[in-house]
Amino acid sequence: RRQKKTASHAVTELEKTKHCSQAGKPLFCPSHPTEELRLFCEQCDQPVCRDCVVDSHRQHPYDFTGNVIHRHGDALRELLKSTQQHVGTLEDVLSQIDDMGSAVRSRAEAVATEISLFASGYVKVIEEHRDRLLKQLEDLKVQKENLLHLQKAQLQQLLQDMRTGVEFTEHLLTSGSDLEILITKGVVASQLAKLNSIAYNTHPSVDDGIQFSPQERAGQCCGYEVFGAILNKVVDPARCTLHGEDVHSARQNQLTSFTLLCNDTMGEQMRRGGEAVWVTITHKDKRNCAVKPTVCDNSDGTYHISYSPEEPGLYAVCVYVKGQHVQGSPFTLMVKNKFREHQGVFHCCTFCSSGGQKAARCACGGTMPGGYQGCGHGHKGHPGCPHWSCCGQVKESSECLGGPPNDTLQRSLLRTVVL
Repeated sequence: RRQKKTASHAVTELEKTKHCSQAGKPLFCPSHPTEELRLFCEQCDQPVCRDCVVDSHRQHPYDFTGNVIHRHGDALRELLKSTQQHVGTLEDVLSQIDDMGSAVRSRAEAVATEISLFASGYVKVIEEHRDRLLKQLEDLKVQKENLLHLQKAQLQQLLQDMRTGVEFTEHLLTSGSDLEILITKGVVASQLAKLNSIAYNTHPSVDDGIQFSPQERAGQCCGYEVFGAILNKVVDPARCTLHGEDVHSARQNQLTSFTLLCNDTMGEQMRRGGEAVWVTITHKDKRNCAVKPTVCDNSDGTYHISYSPEEPGLYAVCVYVKGQHVQGSPFTLMVKNKFREHQGVFHCCTFCSSGGQKAARCACGGTMPGGYQGCGHGHKGHPGCPHWSCCGQVKESSECLGGPPNDTLQRSLLRTVVL
């Protein structure tokens, strides 16, 4: 009541208006307080009074509220129905969201339990794998120490025997008489020769080749895949072997290869590469004649060695691993001459391949009666099967073994080839 804009308004306590309804009471125009809102302006889409129609809503289409309420009420009811459907859908979605939130929390708790069980099991497996690796390392260390101790004891005994033999022989030669020397010479020489013939390793029987590879697959333990392994295999050049059909023979200007298989001290194949492999191929008769081989590491303990010799003859091949000869190295390689193609024809007989010419000859040496100088079916010298006219070989896919023919024979063979 102290505000200008609301000083003339009727003010009532809220408690008195709680049960009162405004339905049925007339509504007055805000612009014309004495006029009741009974009309509806279609253009402005709002209720108006008579003065509004004359004043600000002049020439606007209008009608009584009772005439337009059904149309506008129906439109509102349609919108209400559509909105109510959205309200139901939203309520369902919100209910699903709440249910999904509960499901997510329950599932997260279950997965967290699974993760904890998995992690604890994995930790236990890793600890077991660690203990197993440490035990394996300890066993390997003891094994190597025992081998070194045994080798040391054997070499110490051999050294003591040799020192005794040397001291006795030196004393005999410096202090013994001629007769004493001659009498004991045989026994002393036999003992010294026996000592000299004893073979012994000039290197420690084992090395410190113990490595740990974290990336190495170590199989599965209790359903978990574990990694990390001790690599104690050491390549033994004396146990490495060479394989292939062309180890000892090759052909001039033809690519040839063989395989080096690297084994450890126990004779088992190395399952990894990276070894220092060196191969030399040198001619035995010609100086400065060598073949440069190619060594390909297959990363599985095998090495593919390929080469192409340019000169025929005997070659010395040396294959080294870590600077030591492998088993069978060095060995001799025989390089044959370049493959000789057949200059003749592969025929059943000269009579057929030459069209019955009497002068046609064959390297099989067969002849026919009636002045024919070549072979014929069932006649003297015929191999009894198809053969090459240039060298007489009966295998079609073979190398020509015939030497350079004389002029007369060459002309006959060439004529046969042409025919």
